[in-house]
Amino acid sequence: MVINKDEVCIFIPTLNEAPTIGSLVRSFKDAGYQNILVLDGNSSDKTAEIAEGEGASAILQKRGKGKGNAIIEAFEYLKQPYVLMLDGDGTYVPEDAEKMLEPLFEGYDHVIGNRLDTYEPGALSRMNHFGNQVINYLFKVAHGTYLYDILSGYRAFTLESLKNLHLKEGGFEIETEISAEIVRNDQKIKIVDVQYKERPGTKTKLRPLRDGGKIIAAVWRLAKISNPIFYFGVIGIVISIIGVILGAYVAIDWLKGITHTELAILTVLMVLIGFQIFMFGVIADMLVSFNRELRMEIQRLRPPNPPR
Repeated sequence: MVINKDEVCIFIPTLNEAPTIGSLVRSFKDAGYQNILVLDGNSSDKTAEIAEGEGASAILQKRGKGKGNAIIEAFEYLKQPYVLMLDGDGTYVPEDAEKMLEPLFEGYDHVIGNRLDTYEPGALSRMNHFGNQVINYLFKVAHGTYLYDILSGYRAFTLESLKNLHLKEGGFEIETEISAEIVRNDQKIKIVDVQYKERPGTKTKLRPLRDGGKIIAAVWRLAKISNPIFYFGVIGIVISIIGVILGAYVAIDWLKGITHTELAILTVLMVLIGFQIFMFGVIADMLVSFNRELRMEIQRLRPPNPPR
């Protein structure tokens, strides 16, 4: 498959990546990619200046802070029909660019670079690797699709598919939201194994426990649209379980001759409310399924895009 590199934009969101950004941009330039966009989150070092000196188009981030905000802001600057996005910390390598881009030229909408089977020793700690696997399986339960590495920062996508993504997350949850959106929009997804190097000279901005908790919360929260039976089901089941536990306590004390009238009423209410919330999730899931089928039918009837 021949890749037209003039139709590709290499997009690199950065924050304090001075030790690595120069060689990264230079490697892409040497490989023939001329359209390189570096969106810098107002680094305290000379990341933007170094990138611009190597021939990239460097733009300072105006939309708040965080990787998510940088990616969302970059959408207005992307013009080429194909986009390859990767971090600027040197953990992903330009040598994998072509195998990331090839599926797009074959008709895929979104390509995810899977690090978890091919990472370099020392690039991921055991805890980080285990945490990634847990999050991937939680995503499968919540969104119905296993994507191998939903937190990967190495992605390729078409500009057309990008227009269907409604992104709001401002931080590291952005990859989770992108993954949820491409599944919800039934995009054609390809998983590609990529190299993942040990971070050379820059400190990670990810705090595993805090950011991991945020990502898990995002997996559940984003299911509200794509898988409401899971989202509302979790709420309903938790409330019902609390009601059942209270009911057991009331029943045990009742057998001892102690009456808890108020708790008994609360128990019944919690079980009923939990069941109603769960049923609301079932109805919402039926509506989502109907809407998905309707959208697929509209896409099927839509005339194909004329060749460029």
